[in-house]
Amino acid sequence: MSSSFDLRVQTTISPHTGHPYHLETYPASSDLNRIIESATQSQKEWMRTTLDDRITKGRKFIEKFTALGNREAPATYDHGPLGYHNLAEELCYQMGRPVDQCWGEFRGFLQRATYMIDIAESCLSDVTFSDNQTGTSRLIQRVPLGVIFVIAPWNYPYLVMINSVLPALIAGNAVILKPSPQTPLTAIRFKEALNDAGFPADLIQVVHLSPPLTQYVVQHKLVNFVVFTGSVTGGKAIETAAVTAEGFKGVGLELGGKDPAYVRADADLKDAVIQLVDGAMYNSGQSCCAVERIYVHESVYDNFVGEYVNEVQKLVLGDPTNKQTTLGPVISIASAEKIRKQVSSAVQMGAKALLPEALYPKAESGTTFVAPQVLVDVNHTMEIMKEETFGPIVGIQKVSSDAEAIELMNDCEYGLTASIWTKSLDDFHTLKDQMQAGTIFLNRSGFFM
Repeated sequence: MSSSFDLRVQTTISPHTGHPYHLETYPASSDLNRIIESATQSQKEWMRTTLDDRITKGRKFIEKFTALGNREAPATYDHGPLGYHNLAEELCYQMGRPVDQCWGEFRGFLQRATYMIDIAESCLSDVTFSDNQTGTSRLIQRVPLGVIFVIAPWNYPYLVMINSVLPALIAGNAVILKPSPQTPLTAIRFKEALNDAGFPADLIQVVHLSPPLTQYVVQHKLVNFVVFTGSVTGGKAIETAAVTAEGFKGVGLELGGKDPAYVRADADLKDAVIQLVDGAMYNSGQSCCAVERIYVHESVYDNFVGEYVNEVQKLVLGDPTNKQTTLGPVISIASAEKIRKQVSSAVQMGAKALLPEALYPKAESGTTFVAPQVLVDVNHTMEIMKEETFGPIVGIQKVSSDAEAIELMNDCEYGLTASIWTKSLDDFHTLKDQMQAGTIFLNRSGFFM
């Protein structure tokens, strides 16, 4: 590995202040190799521990993280001290989500951790098959993969980390965890709670890496599996790096979406409006399974659009540390400008924006604050209905039939989640069998917290 990768500083800019919040230094190549080697050695010892012991430590981890969540740590940035931040405030400053909503991620984190620990024994136990006719038996034994490289995103860092890190450790693996440069402290806190619970220090390693260093770890011969959550472009790069590495290794990818919803004529409009506003706007729309396009049957279209706009107008865009704020900034100025460009392009092509920007004076060009927007008179020639937006924007299109809705929902290169809003369970099953999506919800969108 070239020494040109060595010792570079990573700066986390707080989205709502525009100031540096945290600094980390990339490891030197020699240090990174030692980190991977120490994780490998620790895993060889860890895999010999009993599953019961690993599960016990997992439950202890839940206790330690719960206590950690209420602890306040000093927080500083380049303009001076900010005082003390608990985990929710710390997360708010790193990625801009309203602080009260950050607590919801911790609740989901702990619920998922508890569930995965509860099912660990049944998932990891040996399975024996006996054949009475031949007098033979077969055994399926689940063994650890080795060293797992987890590349976590910034939009739901704790939730995504718990999905892969804890199961990997309980199964007997070591984990090298790379957090997003936007949320580096989340991985540090995660490791702290794991170590306090008795997981060996070298078993879970947190590394802050540049893109070239990340590729180096993906291709490292001692890394056995890679987990990545992020953009489609990023996922392709990770997969390419893994495929071209020496030997063979598995890759788990969870990538972007342009998730559709279909509101049928028989839908409960009040419930659909409330849930689809949340599905589109929560976390400022920065969710891989956010609702970004809605198709509504023509018989209920006008009522739905009117109520939807009224519900969106209840959102309060502002400083995410303020408890009254329900919609914070997006992650960066670059992201904000990309979102604004999508909206502007759609309007130039004939779309109508239903929310006056004057309602949101904080949403100025050159800032990370983006006004929520509802677009109608949209169609599939517009990027806003075809490409991921990752912002508090939704397009609503009128349809005349189930067939038209299904055709439009499937007219997209993404296929993460989708939802159908109807009172007919039979019709739901008929329609979902025609859809191209990994997860299809009935009368709900992706549940974030």
